[in-house]
Amino acid sequence: MNALAGFGIWAQRNRWIWSALGVLLLWLVLSVVTNRFSLSSLSGVILSASFLTVVGVGQMFVVTTGRGNIDLSVASVITLSAFVALLTVKGQDANLAVGVVAAILLGLAVGTLNSLLVVGLGIPAIIATLATGYVLATATLLSNKAIAGFAVSPALKDLATGRISGVPIMAIMAIIGVAATSFVLRYTVFGQLLSAVGQNRAAARLAGIRNGPIIAAAFIISSVLASLDGLLLGAYIGGAFLEMGQPYLLQSIAAVVLGGTLIFGGSATALGTLFASILLILIVTTMQIIGLPPGAQDIVQGIVVIFVLALAGRQALAGRASVDLADGDKDPTARTDANTAAARPE
Repeated sequence: MNALAGFGIWAQRNRWIWSALGVLLLWLVLSVVTNRFSLSSLSGVILSASFLTVVGVGQMFVVTTGRGNIDLSVASVITLSAFVALLTVKGQDANLAVGVVAAILLGLAVGTLNSLLVVGLGIPAIIATLATGYVLATATLLSNKAIAGFAVSPALKDLATGRISGVPIMAIMAIIGVAATSFVLRYTVFGQLLSAVGQNRAAARLAGIRNGPIIAAAFIISSVLASLDGLLLGAYIGGAFLEMGQPYLLQSIAAVVLGGTLIFGGSATALGTLFASILLILIVTTMQIIGLPPGAQDIVQGIVVIFVLALAGRQALAGRASVDLADGDKDPTARTDANTAAARPE
């Protein structure tokens, strides 16, 4: 009994464990049922999940700022970035640096615009980023008309599809990115400030924290990562097409929440986002094996997201209620300290 209680406490602090267990169980089930799944097939799943992980980590930063913030422009950023890469790189390695710079500048521009709308004008994040997505969709249509062909840089293609000792290079980059993000969240000032702002903006303001720059930085990080993801995704599929980033909108939100990041903000886990991305790709793979049509697959993914959001919302409300009850009439700064101790980023 004590062991179960100890595991429960540990799992509450390391919420990524549930998505990791989900990956293990589903992979074992598929291996038994199909007799085709192995470590090599799992590496293919991890490769696909790596692209989701990149945009999911960016989405995670936005969600961590609290108040239900979500970046709905990531899908349009991914698509437009793939088109911009084709226009700038033109299939030549000599232009690769220009394409990377263009992708970063695109992400910076979109992230700055979202920040101005959300932080500067006070527009709710969902509405602001949705509007930005519509603007980017128009830019994508114009870019589509200007595309003469779908030549992809060989070096970029190798980066997106190549392997080192059987391990996808893209997966290695995603894991390194997750490790770096985990370090930032747990051991840097920015990570601590991000958690404080997400937990209680009023208390953070009283503690001398400027909420605006922290929230703006989260949106910029999200857009830059989505743009770089579009650059690599275009190289992976060998071109670009309209709506190519659309699947990553729902899946990036699902990966963040399913991975253990609190939907109300204040606590994030990059490792959980990685495992949840793999789990979601496994779920899609399972539905494809069963033979579900694309529409039915979207319905199933939507149900999974709703279920996880509902469960996460109940847990977050219960956790905050218990903290408020324990704190009583303490000042807001002390309450923030208590929340920080209970929901330390991983």
